[in-house]
Amino acid sequence: MSLGRYEKVMAGAPLPAAASYDLIAVKGGEPAAMFDIGIQAMGGMGSFVSKGQKVVIKPNIGWDVVPEKGGNTNPALVKRVIEHCLKAGAKEVYVFDNTCDDWVRCYKNSGIVSVAKSAGAKMVPANSESYYQEISIPNGKRLTKAKVHELILESDVFINVPILKHHSSVKMTGALKNMMGVVWDRGFWHANDLNQCIADYALFAKKPQLNVMDAYNVMMRNGPRGVSKEDLSLMQSLLLSTDWVAIDAAGARMMGLEPSQVNYLPIASGMGLGKMDLATMNIHRIKM
Repeated sequence: MSLGRYEKVMAGAPLPAAASYDLIAVKGGEPAAMFDIGIQAMGGMGSFVSKGQKVVIKPNIGWDVVPEKGGNTNPALVKRVIEHCLKAGAKEVYVFDNTCDDWVRCYKNSGIVSVAKSAGAKMVPANSESYYQEISIPNGKRLTKAKVHELILESDVFINVPILKHHSSVKMTGALKNMMGVVWDRGFWHANDLNQCIADYALFAKKPQLNVMDAYNVMMRNGPRGVSKEDLSLMQSLLLSTDWVAIDAAGARMMGLEPSQVNYLPIASGMGLGKMDLATMNIHRIKM
């Protein structure tokens, strides 16, 4: 797959390795700086990205809102993740999301298209069914197939960069729910037990090697779009994990919820897709 088809549409010393921790939680800094120290605590981006690899980064860019509204992943964080991937030797870094609002406006007004390009990544669209390939999820209870963006299927490394925020239907948007932006037919999910579909998709073999959760300015109500800045709580936090159930469980707690209250989490945990019990996790907390 060449970039051409998309271009027609839009012109320090490492700390212990990732396996040592279930979760890294950084607090008190700006998004880029928190990622610098968080990824170092996971052994550096070289633990995930090798020279010559194709990397796909999936932020949340679903809404036509400016960064200050907290509806999309912080662009400064996205930029720094790209920079670390390229420094680790990535040959190509792609960024995309299947947006809810008009994709051109979402990409622009989120601030992500400009920072992605300036950092050296290729920003590609996800607004045409032709970009998607059907995959099977044999053990899914409600979701047994989905059309997934071809870049996910062709990537060597997949990095999931969701924003933590309230969601009116399932209480919380996080790492697992961020996958609704890599599929074409997400309307099926809403109509067929959204919580179960979110968990079912996580059975698919092409999982993120790394999850990075933006919890800098967290939307506590009126999600997923938000209404005003009054919906936001400045938490200045960042979570990193290879386990997307664990990172969502931590996100739920930050929002004042027990993980069991976010229905897709006990479903996913019960399906063996990750850890939900924070008390049993090895969590490395860093205060800046």
